[in-house]
Order: sequence, then structure tokens, then C-alpha cells
Amino acid sequence: MSLIDDPMYKLQRLQAFGCFLLFSSLFSLLPTSTTFALTDAEAAYIARRQLKTLPPNDELPPEVEYEVKVSLTFSNQRLKKAYIGLQALKKAIYSDPMNKTGDWVGSNVCNYTGVFCSEALDDKSLTVVSGVDLNHADIAAHFPAEMGYMTDLALIHINSNRFCGIVPKTMSRLKLMYEFDISNNRFVGPFPEVALSWPTLRFLDLRYNNFEGSIPPELFEKNLDALFLNNNRFKSTIPKEIGKSTVSVVTFANNKFEGCIPHSIGKMSNLNEIIFMNNNLVGCFPEEVGMLTNVTLFDASSNAFTGSLPESLTGMKSIESLDLSNNKLTGTVPENVCKLPKLSNFTFSRNYFQNEPNACQVPSKKDIVFDDTYNCLPGRPKQRSTQECQPVISQLVDCSKDKCAGGGGRSPHKPKHRPKPNPEPQPPKQPHPPTPVYHHPPPSPPKESPKTPIKQAGKEEVSPLERSRPPAPPIHPPPVSSPPPVHSPPPPVKPPPAPVYSPPPPVHSPPPPVKSPPSRPTEGIHLPPNLGFQYSSPPPPMFPGY
Repeated sequence: MSLIDDPMYKLQRLQAFGCFLLFSSLFSLLPTSTTFALTDAEAAYIARRQLKTLPPNDELPPEVEYEVKVSLTFSNQRLKKAYIGLQALKKAIYSDPMNKTGDWVGSNVCNYTGVFCSEALDDKSLTVVSGVDLNHADIAAHFPAEMGYMTDLALIHINSNRFCGIVPKTMSRLKLMYEFDISNNRFVGPFPEVALSWPTLRFLDLRYNNFEGSIPPELFEKNLDALFLNNNRFKSTIPKEIGKSTVSVVTFANNKFEGCIPHSIGKMSNLNEIIFMNNNLVGCFPEEVGMLTNVTLFDASSNAFTGSLPESLTGMKSIESLDLSNNKLTGTVPENVCKLPKLSNFTFSRNYFQNEPNACQVPSKKDIVFDDTYNCLPGRPKQRSTQECQPVISQLVDCSKDKCAGGGGRSPHKPKHRPKPNPEPQPPKQPHPPTPVYHHPPPSPPKESPKTPIKQAGKEEVSPLERSRPPAPPIHPPPVSSPPPVHSPPPPVKPPPAPVYSPPPPVHSPPPPVKSPPSRPTEGIHLPPNLGFQYSSPPPPMFPGY
């Protein structure tokens, strides 16, 4: 079979072409004076270059095919393999305006800018390349297949660049991968399943790219601490396997997730922050959300949730910020929710609530903020008109029969088809069969995303990683303007001092600026021995209104 006829080759061509179209559409909207914008021809060239380097069978060619100058010597074979991988990455770079890879010359790879070395985990007598950090460098490039040679890598940080194309399957050989941050780039295609093959992965950040399709359920069975999926094009239901997840922070915001919140969510005992904002989720909230006793931030705004709020929400004893705005919720706001001990912000505006207890109108503490505007509350300011309220409150949803809340009825947004009654029932005939009851099927495979892991009580010692956990991701849309992004230093791998970054250059990535939840430090993440990494800073909001 020729390369042209190979199915995988055809798929990669489609994905590369998708990247070309993406660049074409995005950069046609940018001002012509933009310094680092890529032309359509340049973007197509980058995609073609990756296509040529990706082997059809996902197997790396033998090392003997790569020429290494005889004059170059390496203290061990692992450094030689790292040299091959790094040189392939340098060759894959189309534009490096800050010249970050200008010193990537010679055999001393540990002295390359953005490259960090440490002792091998399996042999302390060996020095290996364990981290690559090129955050905020505005590099236009792609991942070459030869990245698979760097099998000692535990950290890859390339957020806020112009990487294009797909994540090659050859990177599944990076079995020590611990932190993988490729946010704020131009990656395309389905969820990068190579991440599922990394047994030690704890931090996965795919935000602000163009990944699409569904999320594999196996992702929630990995021992992750932080998972960021927001601002992509994922579309599917959220799988019931979410209940198996060990994450402390996860964000699904600004995608196209649909269906119900799975009942298994109540089993997420480590969860500290979860954001469902701006998707297509429907139905009533399951009672199990009240089992999230450690959650401090819960954001389900801008979806299509219906029905009344479950009283079980009073079980969220640690909640500080609760945002349920811009849905189709009705009924009475539970009084005890407004009295939760740590609550500082409860936003339930732009719904159709008809009753609000006094505890939600007059806060018991001065530092509590309630937003009840644009509901159907009599006597309250800034409410919907009767014309807006009547169509919704005249067809209230019974959550006891809603499949998303655990009932056996049909989905609330679909009308029930009732059989016509027999006008003249006769004794010898059997009664007309009742309306069939549809039970909620298990959701099909997809998944979630946010940023800021949870606090664990009783900690006497705090690792360098725990002291510099990333702030919550900027994912909330206008009208509220976002605060200036906070950039934590990049994660040094061993002895090298943490470089200090000046404000990032203009990176042509789309994330819209928006209100971010308050950042708070998070503990409880343990790195493998000999690796003192720190989580990288989140990608800054770019280009308002994209």
C-alpha cells in the first residue's frame, strides 16, 4: 500500500487541512499590521511539514536513520535520543520571534533554553532531559514524530504559542509524562488519546484549542488532579464515568456538551471546583450535587437547566461561589442555600424563579452577594415582564419525573405523547396500555474542564508545586470585564532557577476575556521523586470578542 492510499495518512491530511482552514479564517480577521501573524501560505506550509513527518503506521523509524555528527558525544544514549527529538522540534519550527531555540546547538542539551535535565528516575547515575518549557514564546510550529524519542520527559509546557496540527501518536511513548500543557494554541482533531497512555499523568490542560468530538470515558478513570477542557469544540454528553474521577478541578466551559449532569457526580470526593458554563446541558439538577461537600466553586450558568432547585444543595457546606444564572429554572429558591456558611456569591439571575425567601434578599453577612435580577419575583427590582414569565411558569417541570433528576419520565424539553383514551371502554376488552416509561440511558462518551485544585486539611508541609498552583481559568463571558491575568513562573525541572517572564507578546489565540473565579491555592498534589515542577501559568485572554 502506498503512502497516499494509507487511511491514516488520509486522516492526517484532513486534520492538517483543517488546521490550514483555521489559520486562514482567523488571520484573515486580524489587522494587517500584526507583527507575528501567519499568512495562509505559511499556515498551510506548517501543516504540510507535520504531515510529511508523521509515519503512517505511528512507528518511529530506527535511530540509525538520523544522522548525528561524529564530533558530538553524549554521556548516555538517552541524551542522544533527546538530542534527536529536540533537533526535530527545532526543525519543525517555522517562526521563533524571540529566538528561544537559537542556542539549541551541540550535544549539551541540558543547556538549551527551555530544556531541563534531572537524574533518571530509574537510574540516578544518568542525567536525562525531563522537561521542556516554551510558554509564551509565540512560536509557530508543530509536534514532530521524533518527540517520541524523549521518553524521560515528565513535563511539556508550550502554552500561548502558535502550534498547529495534531498531537502525534508517537508521543504515547512518553510514559513518564506528568504535566502536559498545550493550551492556547491551534491544535485540531479529536481528543488527543495519547494522554490516556501516560500512566503518571496528573495535570492535563487542553484549553483554548480547536479539539472536537467526544471525550473518552477512560479519561475520568485516570488519576488526574487537574483537567482543563474549556474553550474547545467538544460535543457529546458527559459520561457517567465522571464519578470515578480523582480531579480536584475540572472545566467543561465554552464547548457544546449536552444532556444531563450524571448522577455519579456525587462520588467525586476530591472535587473542589467544577465549571459547566456555556454548554447545552438540560434537565433538572440531580440530587447528588448536594453530596459535593468539598466544592468551593460550582458554575452551571448559561445552559438550559429546568425545574426547581433540589433541597440537597444545602449539603454543599464548603461552597463559596454558586452561579446558576441564565437557565430556565423555576419555583422557589431554597432558603437554606442562601444560608450556607461559606457562601460569598450566589448568582441566580436570568431564570424564572417565582419565589425568593427573605434570607436571599437580605444577606445575613455583609460580604455576601446575591443576584436575583431578571426572574419572575414579585416586588423585586429588575425582573422579567409578565409576557416573558408566563410561557415558562405556565408549563412547570416536575423534577420528580425528569430523567436528569432521577425520575422515569421523558426529558423535560420534549413533549410527552399520550395515548388517546378509548371513548367507549367495553368490559371484554383489555385496558389501553399506559404511556411507556423511558428510563435514562447511560450517557455516551464525552467529558469536562477548570483550574485551581482543592485544599486538604491537616497538611503540615507544602511542596513547591503546591505553593504555586495555577489560578482559576478565565472562562466567564462578558459583560463583566476580566481582571489582568496572573502569570506564575514556568516550571523548572531540577536545579535551574525559575525564569521570570515579562508580559507575553501578542499571541494570536482566540480566548475571549471574561470574568474569572477567584484564585485560591491548592494542595495535595505529589510529584514523582526528583522532579520539582510547578504548574505553568494559564494562557492569557486574547482578542476580546473572538
